[in-house]
Amino acid sequence: MRVSFSIYDYAVIILYFAISIVIGLRVKSADKTNEGYLVASRRITLPAFVATLVSTFYGGILGVGEFTYNYGFSSWIMNAFPYYFFITIFAFFLAKKIRKSSLYTIPDKLDLVYGKEVSILGAFLVFLLVTPAPYLLMLGIILQVITGWSIQVSILVCLLLSIVYLFKGGLKADVNVNIFEFVMMYVGFAVILPFCFSKIGGFGVLADKLPAGHLTLTGDNSLSYILVWFLIGSWSLVDPTFHQRCYAAESQSTAKKGVLISLMFWFIFDFFTITVGLYARVFLPDLKEPPMAYPLLADSILPIIIKGVFFTGMIATVMSTLHSYIFVSATTFGNDIVSRIRNQKDVLNRFSKIGIIVTAIISLIISFYFPSVVQIWYLIGTLCIPPLLISIITSYFEKLQVKSFYIFSSMLASFIISLSSFLIGQFNMVDGNPVYPNGWEPMYPGLIAGLGIYFIGLLGKNLNKAKV
Repeated sequence: MRVSFSIYDYAVIILYFAISIVIGLRVKSADKTNEGYLVASRRITLPAFVATLVSTFYGGILGVGEFTYNYGFSSWIMNAFPYYFFITIFAFFLAKKIRKSSLYTIPDKLDLVYGKEVSILGAFLVFLLVTPAPYLLMLGIILQVITGWSIQVSILVCLLLSIVYLFKGGLKADVNVNIFEFVMMYVGFAVILPFCFSKIGGFGVLADKLPAGHLTLTGDNSLSYILVWFLIGSWSLVDPTFHQRCYAAESQSTAKKGVLISLMFWFIFDFFTITVGLYARVFLPDLKEPPMAYPLLADSILPIIIKGVFFTGMIATVMSTLHSYIFVSATTFGNDIVSRIRNQKDVLNRFSKIGIIVTAIISLIISFYFPSVVQIWYLIGTLCIPPLLISIITSYFEKLQVKSFYIFSSMLASFIISLSSFLIGQFNMVDGNPVYPNGWEPMYPGLIAGLGIYFIGLLGKNLNKAKV
């Protein structure tokens, strides 16, 4: 499948990549310490904070299109509202605490509160949580439909373009490129809406021609399935890019205000993406590949140059998350896994730079073997969020902290039980759908087990206090 592009459309996209690389490579690397490379010397201003957080955390554009095409308005209920809820909690209860700690990573905090074993386990889970694979796959798909290259070649080219400036500039380069990408993602989706209105019709057309289920809050999904996606919204509480941006903010106030302002921008972008997805369902009702909803709609209704701008907006949306997640994964590998196992500080960021290569290779492998972006999101969220949620949240509130043994056991049990439940479902398929034990989605038993162990530790702590 390939879209029709003019030379002017190609020129717009090539110009985008050229500007991104120039911005990334122009970053001065005078501060080569951990603080300079990992958290940009803690000097990220409010506008830069908002631009980098908004663009970094909204990368799954083809997944949003797929979800909206398949389930309609319920995409907002499952993929937007839960994040608003948990991001608001993050802003008011965590953002300032994270900045005040002046650390570098989530495992740093786990090490400080719960010790080395918990921090290393947490680092492995964070490494898995922020795998750039789904974003690499998405970007590869977009490049494939533009160029006609094979998916393997497209993915490899995207990977090389996304890491070239990270070796030198670290987080500062990442943030500077994010600012440019922030502008392009909004411009890209803003330009397609007028053409949707003029060539397909106003909002009344959506009400008349969308399937009935697409206008409901559930989208004909089960309550259990919707609840899992709501819990996956707590991803924002444990996402290391949120924490890293807060560590790098110039002040505690910048961290809190930045998250709240970002929330408003996400709401606007959700309106853009969901509206365009609904128009795609009306205009292309028999689409065999829902992830192609946005590209094929744009190919059908946009004129030259504007089409290039829209595709550039999609690319910028994914690219911003891809290189940010590669950087966080590399930092986790170098600073939080290798350094701790070797008991050796990564003063020159050598391990983190090796981590960029390791992350790139792992992402290539995963993106080749998992064809669905939504499937990757669901699996990673199910396995990693419950154990990280318990350990990270409690680490910032002394009254909630328990002995390291209980946290480690809680994290391990939560992960193993969720993974076991998932695998049982994969080996017990009925009509192509997994059948999980007791009909529970895999996240539930893992979360319940983890919370159970944690509350045993908390109860023991409170009983010991009462005796004293």
